[in-house]
Amino acid sequence: MGINKTRSLTRALVTEGARQLAACDSDLARIHARLGDPPIWGRRPGFPALVKIILEQQVSLRSAAAMYRRIDQHVGGLSAERVNRIGVAGLRQLGVTRQKAAYCHGLARRVLDGTLDLAAVARASDDEGRRMLLDVPGLGPWSVDIYFLMALRRPDVWPRGDLALASALRDVKRLRTLPSHDEQQKLSQAWEPWRSVAARILWAHYLSQRGVPI
Repeated sequence: MGINKTRSLTRALVTEGARQLAACDSDLARIHARLGDPPIWGRRPGFPALVKIILEQQVSLRSAAAMYRRIDQHVGGLSAERVNRIGVAGLRQLGVTRQKAAYCHGLARRVLDGTLDLAAVARASDDEGRRMLLDVPGLGPWSVDIYFLMALRRPDVWPRGDLALASALRDVKRLRTLPSHDEQQKLSQAWEPWRSVAARILWAHYLSQRGVPI
């Protein structure tokens, strides 16, 4: 089941990963047989992706997407330069919370002054790149993992503390309670080096159980 862990997932690699996971885990095999290969749900790497992830913290994806569009339309295309120009006050006027406005503006400042080199993050190993991003206020473990999983499309990332995945794991693995962060990490170890594909399979299951089109 070997794969270069810094390689970006492609549709072909998702298919291969799903096939290998189905061969070693009967629960994932049942989901794969019912739903097929999961979507990649990819995002373009860079500053806008990180802003969107910050906006998604502790709110619905729909709400975050609406806020992202509002900012993007207001500034004429979301970039570090434009977010830095409107500042915290400008973001607040658009409806961004005080804390998230500070995070987005601080992120823009770090990108512009070179404190954060997103090209270097993209070239780094998972562990090294995570350390770079975790130094940024507003980017916790879940946010960084989502960036590596969806924007950089690394193949072996398990997003820490994802509630949808916890719910899917409880259902699929027939657990009595939602698994803790540590329990999720332990369960996901069986899916190395395809944990990003396993997460996508479980997200697809979670959405399908709620009637959400995949």
